[in-house]
Amino acid sequence: MAKAENAELVFVPLGGVGEIGMNFALYGYGPPSAREWIVIDVGVTFPDAAHPGVDLILPDTRFIEENLANLRGIIITHAHEDHYGALLDTWPKLKAPVWMTPFSAGLLEAKRQGEQGAPKIPLTIYRAGEKFTVGPFEIEAIPVAHSIPEPMSLAITSPAGTVIHTGDWKIDPEPTIGPKTDEARFRAYGDKGVLALICDSTNALREGESPSEVAVGEGLKGVIQAAKGRVAVTTFSSNVGRIVSIAKAARDAGRQCLVLGRSLKRVIDVADELGYMDGLPEFIAEEDFGFIPRENLVIICTGSQGEPLAALAKLSREEMKSVSLTAGDTVVFSSRTIPGNEKAILEIKNRLIDLGIKIIEDGDALVHVSGHPRRSELRKMYEWVRPQIGVPVHGEAAHLVAQGSLMSTSGIGQVAQVRDGDMLRLAPGPATIIDQVPFGRVYKDGNLIGTDQAMGIRDRRKLSFAGHVAVNVVLDDKYELAGDPDLVAIGVAEADASGETLEDLMIDAAVGAVDSIPRQRRKDLDLVQEAVRRAVRGAANEAWGKKPLVTVFVTR
Repeated sequence: MAKAENAELVFVPLGGVGEIGMNFALYGYGPPSAREWIVIDVGVTFPDAAHPGVDLILPDTRFIEENLANLRGIIITHAHEDHYGALLDTWPKLKAPVWMTPFSAGLLEAKRQGEQGAPKIPLTIYRAGEKFTVGPFEIEAIPVAHSIPEPMSLAITSPAGTVIHTGDWKIDPEPTIGPKTDEARFRAYGDKGVLALICDSTNALREGESPSEVAVGEGLKGVIQAAKGRVAVTTFSSNVGRIVSIAKAARDAGRQCLVLGRSLKRVIDVADELGYMDGLPEFIAEEDFGFIPRENLVIICTGSQGEPLAALAKLSREEMKSVSLTAGDTVVFSSRTIPGNEKAILEIKNRLIDLGIKIIEDGDALVHVSGHPRRSELRKMYEWVRPQIGVPVHGEAAHLVAQGSLMSTSGIGQVAQVRDGDMLRLAPGPATIIDQVPFGRVYKDGNLIGTDQAMGIRDRRKLSFAGHVAVNVVLDDKYELAGDPDLVAIGVAEADASGETLEDLMIDAAVGAVDSIPRQRRKDLDLVQEAVRRAVRGAANEAWGKKPLVTVFVTR
């Protein structure tokens, strides 16, 4: 590949750098006026209480939408939601060729069939070890260990040099379904020379090395063998290696397995088609639950993050028709708590404890291990790759700064701290932030996608705090009130401290506002509307201490 005149190699994250999730990275090569771009990963993050009613949070892709003529392709490293979950919603705006592994493609198709109107995306399948060209970039897929089948790091080579984009990875000497992280390929690139390492920071605050998945399987086997009643294990539905570990532990303990949850069944179907479930006993059907002795059953279920409609939540509320847990059974959380989900998970645990069920989590036994590298694993990657530039990604500020410090003390000459929206020039010259581009979040809300303002989320948030008041004021032909205003209050306190109803106080305020306006000026209905809105809101605030949203209609 020939180096173009004035060509630069730049890295631009639009998500996932300064936050956990919503990973979206851009690499551009060429002169500033004519860069060619590729996208690595198109992920989502999930809403919390600050986003009432929102289904998913997606990266704002305005910047690359303005450069679509030069977008050459989208490469997905693996099929976790924070790396590929926005693809179906974002692709219609980008319409670029997409490269995925067979497992990622299978999950995407299963998801597409479950979403009305989802686009059929033309895919090119790639596999571990393969090389392919996208625009000015030659890509090699380097297999790594993680908590899902077929995770890949990408060696991205342009005339300006080679960048290793790690994606999510760890070093696991004994993964349940493979692959192992390909040390030899990383070392080979290190020997040839690596310009930059763009590296996962999720576990950069944790010392040591992660335990292997095989060790987790042994931990699960011990828990299952020691349990007196049924054992339910909840885990991330995409973690096929963990599902295999649970199924093997159940088999070795002489128990049969039942799977609960649509997303788990969907993942298992795809994994089974690709051979990842070979050699395991068949799972039993839900209708056979009542025929299996308690001590002979393991349930694998969704709901590890406290999702209210997932199988575990329904079991905790005793809402499932044919399956239930009873006193003396055990529930194992084979997962980590994603920040923001603590309260929902605790509620489920408390309901289960009230039913007399024993809870086991990571602190009680080795029943979970992260899919991300701890500090000793990061040091090994630096030793293999020996990059000129280190760029921490995939993490919040604490994770990014921790890895940046580790990179510096491990001999990486240049460490670039970037955040979403920064344009980092990797070559030529020293790594430098040369621009800021538009970035942010858009929201999937029902069938629509848009900003928080366009989706009404800001007002919805206000409604959740202080309610809404609608007032209808009717003026006669002389601009006098034609009777008391009609008022409807939703989500507003009923009475003040003295017992007087807030509705009466707000109606009195509305009448007083109209009376205070000289009759000639009442011809300005907008003036009347604003005066009534302020008066009603003020009356509510004086009596209640809160300001509801107020909508006023004035008619004559």
